Amino acid sequence: MNYFELFHFTPAFDIDTALLAERYRELQRAVHPDKFAHDSEQQKLLSVQRTAQINDGYQTLKAPLRRAEHMLSLRGLDLSHETTTVKDTSFLMQQMEWREAIEDINHSDEPQDLIDELYDSFADFEKRLFTLLAELLLKTNEQDDLLAADQIRKLKFMAKLQDELSRIEDKLLD
Repeated sequence: MNYFELFHFTPAFDIDTALLAERYRELQRAVHPDKFAHDSEQQKLLSVQRTAQINDGYQTLKAPLRRAEHMLSLRGLDLSHETTTVKDTSFLMQQMEWREAIEDINHSDEPQDLIDELYDSFADFEKRLFTLLAELLLKTNEQDDLLAADQIRKLKFMAKLQDELSRIEDKLLD
């Protein structure tokens, strides 16, 4: 399903999320199961299915990374079940440095300082990745789509790394 069509957007990485939320509420009101309480079972089932599609579409389009993946899937490049790894050696080296820094947190006299530095480093790196991803998604050729897919893979790794750092920080605060 093309969620951009569902929400009446032209497929684009940069979308108006306030307008998306407004359209989401309008669509939800139109198909809410309560409106079909006195209709046939088939109509009720269709309403529930449509509501689920709208919810999934909204969650997909409001999250930049999921939105980018959806754009690529519409272009024929599905990343949802892939096992491809990043081959960018400089990114792999950066990963190793971050992993080492995360391991150092438990042995540090000032763990919160290290955590803050890592959060800043992650944010700077993510910003660069998202900027490049947005530029690549403006283009519609296969090579740029493949490069965009690599940026998405990197961003997914960054999300996992941030989750790991957050768990470590939570453990330190307990």
